[in-house]
Amino acid sequence: RMPASVPAADRWPRASAAFSLSFLSLVFSITAFSSSYWCEGTRKVAKPFCTGQNKGDHCIRFNSPDANNSNAVQYIWETGDDKFVERKFHAGIWYSCEEIVNERGEKCRSFISLTPAADRGVLWLSIVAELLYIVLLLTGAILMSIEMCYYSTVIDGLKINAFSAVVTVLAGLLGMVAHMMYTTVFQMTVNLGPEDWRPHTWDYGWSYCLAWASFACCMAAAVTTINKYTKTILEFKHKRKTLERSLKIKYKFPDH
Repeated sequence: RMPASVPAADRWPRASAAFSLSFLSLVFSITAFSSSYWCEGTRKVAKPFCTGQNKGDHCIRFNSPDANNSNAVQYIWETGDDKFVERKFHAGIWYSCEEIVNERGEKCRSFISLTPAADRGVLWLSIVAELLYIVLLLTGAILMSIEMCYYSTVIDGLKINAFSAVVTVLAGLLGMVAHMMYTTVFQMTVNLGPEDWRPHTWDYGWSYCLAWASFACCMAAAVTTINKYTKTILEFKHKRKTLERSLKIKYKFPDH
């Protein structure tokens, strides 16, 4: 007969490591999904005309009342980057924000509305995949927490362990697909999006890195869970062989 239980001290370190990685992945994914810093960069915005006492490098002095003849034609001689000012922007799954010229604060727009119509379906698929990714991560973390506090038969514990491993692996695959789809949609929006939004320079932000860190933690949790399941099965087989061997010896040489 197989042993009914495994000592908690032998099971706890592996189970707690898998749960910690899964919980960390869940926190990272929720933070990244709700933020708008997946991509950051700058946009070139045309300088407005200076009005009233508004002077400086962020506006164009043209036909100003206090301007002399040389300043009156300054706008004609300004070329290239002198006509433009760079403004920072950041974009996420839900919205895109950029600095306002000559004012404090940001102006935000829905990123879905900026996406080309041909790629909008892919963006919605990415959003659905991200949501399923979070739901599966939460399910896996709950199953792992149940298994950590579960001290009944080992067979039931193994069933929970196997199911949590499958859920976590599936979550990782969904997360990878969702991140890659968003990357594709953003690059297409950069090339084909509205003229008043296209960035001059851009790069991936901290939310994008956090999303992939969540995927890495998710896969690490899955590997740890599968390793725990495999090691427990091997321990059972070893104990069973040892028990069968001892029983054979006992019945072959009974005590007199």
